[in-house]
Amino acid sequence: MRTRVATVVIVMVPSKRRLTLERAPRLILKAMADCCCPGPDHTDQAVGCRVCRTAGKPVDSLTVKALLSDAALARYEHAAYRFCPDATCAVVYFAESGPTFTTADVRERVWQKESPGDRTICYCFGENEADIAREIERTGQSAAVQRVRAHIAAKRCACEIRNPGGACCLGDLLAAVERLHQSRMSRS
Repeated sequence: MRTRVATVVIVMVPSKRRLTLERAPRLILKAMADCCCPGPDHTDQAVGCRVCRTAGKPVDSLTVKALLSDAALARYEHAAYRFCPDATCAVVYFAESGPTFTTADVRERVWQKESPGDRTICYCFGENEADIAREIERTGQSAAVQRVRAHIAAKRCACEIRNPGGACCLGDLLAAVERLHQSRMSRS
């Protein structure tokens, strides 16, 4: 029996340059090779949020329905929904035609819309910034990425339903661990 060992490479980036899929696609996509969800669909045309005009990311209707509150679900109409990733915009889901749903309409706090500190990054396994920061403070590093990768390998994740963005959290988790590690290093 062979044991597969995952290696996580932490890349140090200046604190003002957040490690994101948009800024470092090859690095993030390489690190996400064991990701549980298919990559983003690049065939769709860009559609901007009706409030902030930020390009939305396509999200499956099952994700939208699963995360809407009872009252918001009563307003749901079948449409091609998108997730608004803009931190300053209260809109979570929108479609070109149909209702728009805000942070008040969803069952979960949406980490992209929350202030840094105690945000949940991995909705399947509960990895959050506060616990990761404590782990880094205590041990000098975090094994959050390895823990999530182990769950992914065991086929336990449901990011496409549980994550409000409707996609794998691994890239966001990698970036959060790096940011929290950098924060600790700058205080040392």
